[in-house]
Order: sequence, then structure tokens, then C-alpha cells
Amino acid sequence: MNPYLDDDLLTLAEHAQRFAQGRVAPGFQERDQTRVLDRALMREMGQMGFIAPELPEAVGGQGMGCLAAGVIHEAIAAADLSLSYINLLASLNGQILSQHGERSVVQPWLDKLIAGEALCAIALTEPRGGSDAASLRLRVERQGDHYLLNGEKTSISAADQCDIAVVFGRTGTVESGAHGVTALLVPMDLPGITRSRFDCHGQRAIGRGSLFFENVRVPVDHRLGAENKGFVQVMQGFDFSRALIGLQVLSVARTALDESWAYAAQREAFGAPLTAFQGVSHPLADFDTQVTAARLLCLQALWLKDRHLPHSAEAAMCKWWAPKLAYDAIHQCLLTHGHGGYDRGLMEQRLRDVLGFQIGDGTAQIMKTIIARTRAGRQAVPI
Repeated sequence: MNPYLDDDLLTLAEHAQRFAQGRVAPGFQERDQTRVLDRALMREMGQMGFIAPELPEAVGGQGMGCLAAGVIHEAIAAADLSLSYINLLASLNGQILSQHGERSVVQPWLDKLIAGEALCAIALTEPRGGSDAASLRLRVERQGDHYLLNGEKTSISAADQCDIAVVFGRTGTVESGAHGVTALLVPMDLPGITRSRFDCHGQRAIGRGSLFFENVRVPVDHRLGAENKGFVQVMQGFDFSRALIGLQVLSVARTALDESWAYAAQREAFGAPLTAFQGVSHPLADFDTQVTAARLLCLQALWLKDRHLPHSAEAAMCKWWAPKLAYDAIHQCLLTHGHGGYDRGLMEQRLRDVLGFQIGDGTAQIMKTIIARTRAGRQAVPI
């Protein structure tokens, strides 16, 4: 029994799992090798109602709540973490667009995101820093009914594949910090935008890269939130994505653990199954316990969000603990499989894929600072 998932959510989860195993899992390794996101599969996910189901019906969503998004997200991630970025980016950016955008501007894009016909990146990190996002330098200058963008964003997921991006730029002074930042919805076909792609260790189907802006003109009505308030307003939605990331990586760890239990039970050494040896079974039992507990924490964060209750600390816990735990658990699973695990295949790809979340989307140190500020107060934890 799970205290956060009712019968409807469990049925939804089973539906998503069948789709993930039947349609997503078979292309897992091929997408990693070709580094190409399957747009046809993305549209199929949209047709199934698996993209941003939590968005209100008024903007084209299903109003199913954040827990619904969570159970779908972990089902897709269990089959292919990189492909589950479609869910993550649509939920995070869909929330931003629906809450802070001009309806006439954002609605066509929301329709495409939900249908799986468009991909939206979040462009925050810059070459001089990621975690200290309030110090960003990309310049946004007002010129009549347009903004002029100049600068670079880097380590952006889906940089070379996205159709639009939520771009954070500085409209105020550097000294104004987070209170001088504005967010804009930027179509990627505007003149003056160029892109690059990195050769990353994992998450290769979605990829990461840089976005370069040279005198890019963006209409003022594409602003998301108030001028100079974009960072403060829009960043509130990141609690949602942090809980989703926790479920995303833990589902990969759960799949690896299930496979490792089955392998160790059927593989024999010295006339007994490997599970008879505590050196094999106890490490798996340790990680099984922790992965189960961490998943409950992620579901709790989404449960709190669905009820409009504070959940910043819980979301930060999900973001720092789950990626590290998932990596360590999959590492142990790889070792359990011996030379077969070390060969290029499912296990090593999972290990590569989850590692990136210890770096991007907020480091463990930043997440722990958020927790400390929530518990002790910002004045007691100024940095």
C-alpha cells in the first residue's frame, strides 16, 4: 500500500508502464548511440496524454495533478531516462508558461508541448556559473516593443533540439542580483541564435549544449512574469521539477535493482545462488531500502504541491539525495553483474545517464543550503 497513490493513480501508472516497456524501452540503446530524440515517439506520448497531464484544463491539460505527472514520469524514465526529459521539460516549462505568460502568445506553444509536437528548453546556466544563477550576465535590453538579447547560455538540455526556450537574462544591474532578471519565451528560429552540442557522458538522446544570442529581437509580449522579477517568480516552479527528477533517477535505480535481484538469484557459485552470500545480497538490500524510502519522499513532495502546501525543503531533499543514491545503487548493480555489467549495455548506460543529475539542475550543496534556510531561516544561512 502506498499512502500517496490512490487506485486511479496506480491504474495510470500501470498504463504508462505498459507503454514504456512496449514502445520506449526497445529503442533505449539505439537513441543513446545515435544521439537523436525520437520525435514520432514524442508525439505518440502526447497522443496518449502522457505529457504534462497536471496542467489545468483551461490551458489544454488534463488537470490531473502533480502526482499523476510523477507516476508517468517515473514509468518513462525506467525505460529511458533521456527520453523522460520530454516529460520533465514539458511539466516545468508548461507550468512557467501557463502561470506567467501572455495567453495569446503561450497557448499555441502549450498546445504543442502537450501534444508532443514541440520541445521547450530552460536556459538559465551561463559559462561563468550555474548554481549562482542570480549573477547571470546575458544582457536583455528594452528597445520599444522588443527586447534585444546578447550573450550565451550553456549546459542547456536539448539545446540543439528544442523549438523554444525559457531564457533568463539581466535587465537590471549586476548589483540587483536576482531582482534584476527577466524571463522570456524565445522561439529558436529567430535570427541571431546559434547552437552547439556537447559530447556528454550520458543522457545523449536529449543532449546538452550552448545557445548563443547575438542581437536577437524578442517581442515584449513574450516576457514571462514582470520585468526584473522573472527569476524570483519563475524559479518557484523548480520545486516541482526537483521532485520529478528524484522519481526520474530512482525509477532507473529500481529497474537496475530488480534486474540484479533476479540475476543474483539464478546465478550460482560454489553450489548456491549468489543471493545466498551476504556480500552480494546485503548491499542490494541496503540500496533497495533506501531507494524505496527516497521514492516516498519524492511522492510526498508532489502530494504537498498538489495541496498547495510548502514543499521547498522536501523537493531539495529529493534533488540532492536521489541522484547520488541512484548512482550508487546502479554502481552496485553493475558490480553484481560482474563482467557482464562492465560491458557496454543497459547497466552502464543507466550509470552514465543518472550521473548528470548530480551536476545539473542544482548541485547537492545548493539543495542542502535550501534545506538549511528553510529550517533555520535565510538570515541564519545567508550564503
